[in-house]
Amino acid sequence: MYAALFRLTMSTSLFKTTVASLCGLMLLAACSSAPTPKFQQELFETGASPYARNFNSSVTDTCEAARRALLSQGYLTTMTRNDTVDGTKNFQPSGDTHVVVEFHVVCTPGEEASSTSIVYVNAVQNGFALKKSDTSASVGLSVLGSLSLPIRSNSDAMVKISSETIPSGKFYDRFFGLVDHYLQTVVRTQPVVNDRIEMHLLPMPVEAAPPASASMSAPMSAPVSETPELIGKAASVQPASEAGTLR
Repeated sequence: MYAALFRLTMSTSLFKTTVASLCGLMLLAACSSAPTPKFQQELFETGASPYARNFNSSVTDTCEAARRALLSQGYLTTMTRNDTVDGTKNFQPSGDTHVVVEFHVVCTPGEEASSTSIVYVNAVQNGFALKKSDTSASVGLSVLGSLSLPIRSNSDAMVKISSETIPSGKFYDRFFGLVDHYLQTVVRTQPVVNDRIEMHLLPMPVEAAPPASASMSAPMSAPVSETPELIGKAASVQPASEAGTLR
């Protein structure tokens, strides 16, 4: 009887050990299998995208609003065009880590008219970490023979450790909301209407009459025919030298 109980106990323990070993092997197999790469999870669906938004404004006005939205949040715009805006912003979560967010905005014409546009946005988060590297060198001393002294130095450098596109839909919703805010508040200029230009000739200026003082100072000479008495008097008057000779 005791022998039978012993054999039953041994078989039960052996079964438990076998099951535990099989479970362990299954867990190791599951852990050893490589995870599915994220690029294989891209579906490329035709539905709504968190990276695009439609606006009832022209391409130039929409991209200008996107530039103002990035500048208002501390982003440095590195490239600005009528249809493209790039911006970067630096973050320092801790003393040993550094994060850079790169924003890329592209504005394209809408499907309906020139007064509509579609904005595509992509934001990439780059992570950097502080890495310390040790360098050693030996110096031989001829006086002491082949004795060498190790010289060790440390150097710190920021090394890029990650780079990933931000997939959060709420992140882009906040950006598009700020773009719409600037489209509603910023005054936009309108082109000048090309009306017909008409030319009119101005009248010639009238010459001014001479001043009264100038007319009074000028000598007045009357015609000879109108002053017969003055002619007779002038003829009767003779010089004094001529009168003496006549006598």
